[in-house]
Amino acid sequence: MEGSINMRSFIVLVIVCVFGITTFALTAAILGTLNKRLDAIENGGCTESDWKKAIGPTAGRVALVKRGGSCAFADRAAQAPKFNVTGLLFYNDGILPDRMTPIEVSLGQDNALPALFLSYTAGEALAASAQNISINVTVQLGIDLKNLPDFSVGNICADTPIGNVTQTIVLGSHSDSVPAGPGINDNGSGSAANIDLAITLARLFKTPTYSKYKYRVRFCWWGAEEICLLGSKDHVKKAKNSGSIGERLGDYLINLNYDMLGSPNYIFGIYDGRTAKNDTPPTALVGSNKITDLFHNWFIQQKLLATLTDFDGRSDYGPFLAEGIVAGGLFSGADEIKSEEERDHYDQILGQGMDGIAGAAHDPCYHKACDSIQNINVFAYEKMVQAAAYVLEYLGRQDDLKDKLFNLKCFSLKSFCRIKQYNKIVSLLRCMSSLEKLTLYLPIKGRNRVIDGTYVQHDILDYMPQLHSFTFYICTYVKTVDLSYKLSSEDIQQTLTNIGQ
Repeated sequence: MEGSINMRSFIVLVIVCVFGITTFALTAAILGTLNKRLDAIENGGCTESDWKKAIGPTAGRVALVKRGGSCAFADRAAQAPKFNVTGLLFYNDGILPDRMTPIEVSLGQDNALPALFLSYTAGEALAASAQNISINVTVQLGIDLKNLPDFSVGNICADTPIGNVTQTIVLGSHSDSVPAGPGINDNGSGSAANIDLAITLARLFKTPTYSKYKYRVRFCWWGAEEICLLGSKDHVKKAKNSGSIGERLGDYLINLNYDMLGSPNYIFGIYDGRTAKNDTPPTALVGSNKITDLFHNWFIQQKLLATLTDFDGRSDYGPFLAEGIVAGGLFSGADEIKSEEERDHYDQILGQGMDGIAGAAHDPCYHKACDSIQNINVFAYEKMVQAAAYVLEYLGRQDDLKDKLFNLKCFSLKSFCRIKQYNKIVSLLRCMSSLEKLTLYLPIKGRNRVIDGTYVQHDILDYMPQLHSFTFYICTYVKTVDLSYKLSSEDIQQTLTNIGQ
């Protein structure tokens, strides 16, 4: 499949190899046949350390990567060029009967490596051979390229007719599905919820007794999410480069994302802002954590159990979060397995029969032909839509939403990283100009290291005019010193410098 989205092209290759395996890769740059040595990568290949643990040097070889780990397939593919890999073989993990065969995955529009997805059986056989240091394993990849006609993919956005266009609440859900299935849960459930919220708000705005929001609300349905978030990425890129008032990225206060809300073996999943990637801009962290708590409090008030899920940017909120926009949302689960502990927790709160099935996927029909209208848990879906409505109404009623999203009164930070990470801490704290109370825990790794109070004063405290309480804990190899003061820059500077020495 070859297509375009707002003048940006992408290519999808559907390939069948001698194993009877299908795959779904992007821009695989290979002509003819590739014959290379094979290396097995540990732990899913999500981190550089996984690749460094390979038995042999990966340069010039084909990497074999098992399904698993906490990152997307595109993230694993992004690691490969760092180690000069020439090709990729992914394979299924076999932990359930429906995870034996190959699946379709997308490696992103920037991927330039030939890639195939293997069955569990084929992958395990290759892995066993690759781990045998007494033999050399060679694989042969043959990929035929075929160009198909272009097709257009677009985003649809609808705005409330009133509200400050420079302070916009964005609600998003993707409108596409994978080729393998109709996509009723993924993501007809999120798209329908977004439509329902938009229609309901439009009706309320026509009611004389209903007080209108002071903020504009933008409802968006993203295209090409299943092809590496192309629709939302394109929207964010255009907003970032726009100079039109109301269309600039800076006009967006928050992005709320609803992707899969009715999984049959559901969880009430809330994106956990505290698990954002380390490179997430600090401007997004404070507000994202507040949105997590806002959703969580609603489920508690309803006597429902909520599950915090990874905030890893793998859905359409990712491009917004990466640019420093506050984000949050709901997720009822995909192909992750419901644990016995998870099942028991839901049973304790909701009662027997509402707890689901341990050892089964949250959505057994995820990315499959059976993702039909019967693949929706109506009870879970209704609760998720109600939670989304509550959060929209709450945010719309705030007098100063920007202040509430970006500013805290009290904050505590404990860091066990080395002092070289100081700049990251500074950039985070500079976003908190309304802080009244601050507590910091920082380590000193060595007897001669100095935390100079001059830097603390100029880099942090000068940006907090309302701060009246500051507590600093210094951690050394020998002891921890607790310093609590009424705010005095001179005292802080002298004390920190002295103790650092």
